[in-house]
Amino acid sequence: MSAHLKQDEPENSNRLDDMCQGVLGKAHPRVEGLAKVTGTAPYAAEYPIEGCVEGVLVTATITRGEVLAIDKEAALTMPGVISVIEDSRLATRAAQGTAGEAPRQKPTQVCYWGQPVALVIAETFEQARDAAAQVTVEYRNEEGAPLDPHSVEREEQEGETVTQGDLAHAMSEADHTVDATFTTKGHASAAMEPHAAIAQWDGTDLTVHASLQMLNYNISELADALDLDEDNVRIVSRFVGGGFGSKLGVSQETVAAAIAAMELGRPVRVVMTRQQVFQCVMRRSETTQRLRLAADADGQLTGFGHEALVSNLPGEDFVEPVLQSSHFLYAGENRTLRLDAARIHRMTAGSVRAPGEAVGMPTLEVAMDMLAEKVGIDPVELRLKNIPDKDPEEGLPFSSHTLADCLKKGAEAFGWEAGARRPRLRREGEWWIGTGMASAARVHNISEAKARVTLKPDGTALVETDMTDIGTGTYTILAQLAGEMLGLNPEQVLVELGDTDYPRGPGSGGSWGAPSAGSAVYVACRAIREELAKRLAIDEGTLALTNGKASTGESLSTLLDGEELAREGHYEPGAIKDDYTASGFGAFFAEVRVNHFTGETRVDRMVGAFGFGRVLNPMTARSQCIGGITWSIGVALTEALEFDPRDGHLANCDLAEYHVPVNRDVPDLEVVLIEERDGAASPIQAKGIGELGMCGGAAAIANAIYNACGARLFDFPMTPDRVIRAMPAKSNR
Repeated sequence: MSAHLKQDEPENSNRLDDMCQGVLGKAHPRVEGLAKVTGTAPYAAEYPIEGCVEGVLVTATITRGEVLAIDKEAALTMPGVISVIEDSRLATRAAQGTAGEAPRQKPTQVCYWGQPVALVIAETFEQARDAAAQVTVEYRNEEGAPLDPHSVEREEQEGETVTQGDLAHAMSEADHTVDATFTTKGHASAAMEPHAAIAQWDGTDLTVHASLQMLNYNISELADALDLDEDNVRIVSRFVGGGFGSKLGVSQETVAAAIAAMELGRPVRVVMTRQQVFQCVMRRSETTQRLRLAADADGQLTGFGHEALVSNLPGEDFVEPVLQSSHFLYAGENRTLRLDAARIHRMTAGSVRAPGEAVGMPTLEVAMDMLAEKVGIDPVELRLKNIPDKDPEEGLPFSSHTLADCLKKGAEAFGWEAGARRPRLRREGEWWIGTGMASAARVHNISEAKARVTLKPDGTALVETDMTDIGTGTYTILAQLAGEMLGLNPEQVLVELGDTDYPRGPGSGGSWGAPSAGSAVYVACRAIREELAKRLAIDEGTLALTNGKASTGESLSTLLDGEELAREGHYEPGAIKDDYTASGFGAFFAEVRVNHFTGETRVDRMVGAFGFGRVLNPMTARSQCIGGITWSIGVALTEALEFDPRDGHLANCDLAEYHVPVNRDVPDLEVVLIEERDGAASPIQAKGIGELGMCGGAAAIANAIYNACGARLFDFPMTPDRVIRAMPAKSNR
């Protein structure tokens, strides 16, 4: 039986709070933690499948053109080599995970350097790798492929364009203005687990163990790529070693493994090398952004402008939503926002953690710091002064708004010294010391979801959904949610995820997993409670379940009479989705030291305060925030995709040259969780937290660098050479 909830009104009851189990909202360790640290949690490439052979992709060495011929002979004579597959169905670019269909491209067309063009199959990985190096590809090379986004005509993204009032006039009449241009480099998801898949074909049905985030969409994409019916495809992704957007859609290794398994009649494993992951899958677009702010003498915004240029391959729909939170974060009646796209021949641009705000918020928050200096007020005060009462463009109310609380409580936790600020006031030896802050915002997303909950006579429960856990804590919070509603400890709730045989969930992406899948579990558990209340002839709202017993004294085993009680919960966001502007909010505070002679920057401490509805588990939530702040350090100081301007190939395609923050780069981080209830965000009154923790943190570091040494940086990452060039010429030795 199923239960359905289409949310048209806010959930303002205290249903979950009134249950008083103390399970939900408790800092509970990950229920799958032991399996992960003991190596018994199988990731995509680790399933022990008998007779499995290995595949290695062959990738293109031109930027744009066509494959004319592939010479396989040398490879086929090598030891252990079984086949070299060139198939028109081989995916050449990754799907985004929202279309439900495979990406469309001409099978022999090359669109970027590093694009997969063939697959070598051998008995061992080493044999396949060595043979792939011997495959010779003949191309028709099209010279002059555009590689620079500034060298081609821009495409205006009309849905993002906003023009209200007269920004140019506001800038000319304002007491204080900022007009600055920023750049951000591209980013890689760089998940710990590389992209991998094992495919098995029995002549009718295809089973694929893969590292994917959104199985609900991935099954459609894979079936479409192979011209199979979805009923003949099963995808299993029980444990995913990080995704950060790169595994939203099926990518080349999954399609290649499936094609090979279907052709050979044997299980085939394809694992991308780290270099292939960087070169093939997807990137966050680089950006060029112009920020214009106009304010009166007191710092009240009268004008707001944010324009951005991003890039992607020709034919791709995704455009980095740089302006996403700029539409509603600050007031200002005269507004101009515009997003343009350039079509260039680098690998596919797609969703990397916090698409939009991860690169849009840092530039905006540096501009706000510049404005605070011009007005002569504290940066926190400037932001408090410009929080709008309602969405400044849509006129909608906010579902909830915690930015002011985050700013105040974050400042208190950090020990922020309020008041107007000047750079270069503190030096210790050869190090300048400074502090900076920034606001955070990340749009709230929620999606349709289904989950099945089964209450068993032995006093345990089972939760099943194809929702994935990419390291975020989904296993744990769903166990806590079911335990809270059914009167069980999380240890008594078995959560099964990542299998398309289970009810379809939204997948992990866009920070919507917990509120969406959690709401489906909520609906299913509520239906079970209603059935139990019916058997007891009481109202469900008065039913209390604790330690396997009802408040009337009956045990669950008695109520179930030896039989299981299962309900499938189906949640859909209804009209309420269009009635409010919903977002998580936060504030970052950072202290840095900058070397006077080398420009080296070290982050000494950071505080992040975040409001995102009900905190389902403060331990996993804090972990997500720490991960986001860590990535903010990377955005600020180290992370950058570097492309060769001659042919567009990625020059730093591994973790030796693409510099993610390591232990020594990350200080002790403090996270302040602002507890609230947002009934318009979801039935469980929660929002997502997976991405909010990195939306703006890089600006806090940039502003701290300026406060420390006087170097105002407009290009991210702020590497030592850029810092030293931006330092004031007159030095305080």
